[in-house]
Amino acid sequence: MAMSRWEPLREMMTLRHTMDKLLEEAFIPTFFATRLAGRFVPINVYETADEIVVQTPVVGIKPEEIDISITGNSVIIQGERKVPEIEEESYLIHELPVGRFYREVTLPISVQAEKAQAVFENGLLTLHLPKIEAAKAKRIKVQAKQALPAGTRGGK
Repeated sequence: MAMSRWEPLREMMTLRHTMDKLLEEAFIPTFFATRLAGRFVPINVYETADEIVVQTPVVGIKPEEIDISITGNSVIIQGERKVPEIEEESYLIHELPVGRFYREVTLPISVQAEKAQAVFENGLLTLHLPKIEAAKAKRIKVQAKQALPAGTRGGK
């Protein structure tokens, strides 16, 4: 029988790998399926020279059922996906989330809420949020200072 050297670090790493796998397979899907289904709304946020744009998919919801509020540099998108009028036992697969959803986004700058626009197209909600004038980048021209004659000091 060949003897091998005991390596406690290797055994600890195996235990850690086993615990990570247990948590991934058992806890996380159950947590998300029961706690966050229908509540989490994925978003994209990007910036142009003049505005901040927020995009989020809101499939299965009528535009008039989406509530959007803007305060300073905070945007809140909320609504509710209603359960379709289908008998529960008729489902073969039911993965589309239902229920209330809520997403609040803190923007890096304040926007002009009164000029904001929301466009709903093909299940994608796009918010166009114009930047306030103070937040827009301004270009400043650099001017070269004229060289002073030798032996003189500037300002005196």
